[in-house]
Amino acid sequence: MESSWGTFEILCGIVALIISLYYYFTLPFNFWKSRGVQGPQPKPGFGNITNVALAKISMSDYITKLYNDYKDERLIGIFARRTPLLIIKDLDLIKDVLIKDFTKFPNRGLPVVEKMEPLSQHLFNLESKRWRPLRMKLSPVFTSGKLKEMFSLISECADHLVQYMEKIASLDEPVVECRELTAKYTTDVIGSCAFGLEMNALSNEDSEFRKMGRKVFSPSWPNVLRTRIRTMFPKLYDMLGYILPQMEITKFFTSIVTETMNYRDTNNVTRNDFIDKLRELKNHPDKLGDVDLTDTLIAAQAFVFFLAGFETSSTTISNTLYELALNQKIQDKLRKEIDETYAKYGKDLTYDNIKQMDYLDKVFKETLRKYPPVTVLMRQSVSNYTFDNSTKVSIPKGQKIWIPAFAIHRDPNFYPQPDVFDPERFNEEAVQSRHPMTYLPFGDGPRNCIGARFAVHQTKLGLVKILRNYKIDVCAKTPIPYVSDPKTFLLLVPKGGIHLKIIKINRT
Repeated sequence: MESSWGTFEILCGIVALIISLYYYFTLPFNFWKSRGVQGPQPKPGFGNITNVALAKISMSDYITKLYNDYKDERLIGIFARRTPLLIIKDLDLIKDVLIKDFTKFPNRGLPVVEKMEPLSQHLFNLESKRWRPLRMKLSPVFTSGKLKEMFSLISECADHLVQYMEKIASLDEPVVECRELTAKYTTDVIGSCAFGLEMNALSNEDSEFRKMGRKVFSPSWPNVLRTRIRTMFPKLYDMLGYILPQMEITKFFTSIVTETMNYRDTNNVTRNDFIDKLRELKNHPDKLGDVDLTDTLIAAQAFVFFLAGFETSSTTISNTLYELALNQKIQDKLRKEIDETYAKYGKDLTYDNIKQMDYLDKVFKETLRKYPPVTVLMRQSVSNYTFDNSTKVSIPKGQKIWIPAFAIHRDPNFYPQPDVFDPERFNEEAVQSRHPMTYLPFGDGPRNCIGARFAVHQTKLGLVKILRNYKIDVCAKTPIPYVSDPKTFLLLVPKGGIHLKIIKINRT
């Protein structure tokens, strides 16, 4: 009898535990319904992102499906596990969040885990208190004047890229994985322009910087798992920093930045580049107010410039080459403009020459329309907020907001036949006819991409040098259709890479 009663107690305990867990996971699920915001029914444990968490679908594809399923809604409410997320579709409301009411949404709401990942304290992640003074002090590095000074360095790296492609073009099967090829080029550009270092990613297969770039962005399961834990349990993840050693990546970048700065100080070297701007901040920390300027905070800014500078631009160059391989008439038209520019100005093109290339600009913008590197823009409220217009939806302080850039760029109401690659979408008349929030490859408002100008010109110059010398075509390994890798989170990455054939153009 006592044994049966003990078994009954155990069963009751298990039932109570299950009920408690169910209650814990489902308690917030009335959040959006109580505010009149429509959205899919969440499930205990994963909320609405089960297939994303299990890497069955990419986040960009999932958000686009929601965007289309709720086509008549201005706002969509979903849950990432227990956390309510608000997806904004209405363009005027997006403008309010990014620009008009930016002071209410200055943060991205991304976790900064200083113990486990000291380099997460960078401009992209930082809260407004530290972001604002750092952004203000670092912005002068990215002016048009600075870009003109860097242009010859970028051009030299582009010439090295062409020379590297010469070896590939001479092979019996001149096929190349474009993301790796262009990542080597952009890694060399960042090394030269930001760090004053020869990274030699094109000439040296064992380049340490290229290895580090691969480690950070590799869609491997360890990286996927780390991202999931960081997102789901940021406090626990950061606590692990007390018992686990710093990652190899942290040690590498911290030492590189520290050594480079010390060398310049010792040898009185001045280059007026990104590292010099960081040196200036280190030597005059009072310029940042009450921000605690640690060595890792300084290294984190160099780290994000390196990562953002090589990854997004290399992906954009690859995606452009992919579309040009599929659309040979567009490729021919762009090459004609390139040849005419060379004929007019000679082989030593300048910053202004590239800027005047109208069709190149259209091709570039159409690539970013179809393939925005960051598929979702993230913001977080710092106070209670009520949306204007007819919605009158109120959200609390700390509410996370997602702006579906990828889905907006693929909306046929803004871009008819969105899967068609058409550079003429960006002629002046077409651009003027659209709402400015229909195009968000670099974000918008005060927290837009600080390095947008730099990214534009290293991408365009790379494309000019490639297409001047090589024809790009599809091959048996070219991914048709383009499939987003489900292991990535908010970045748009092609599954399996982009393999294309390159054919040398013989000029007499």
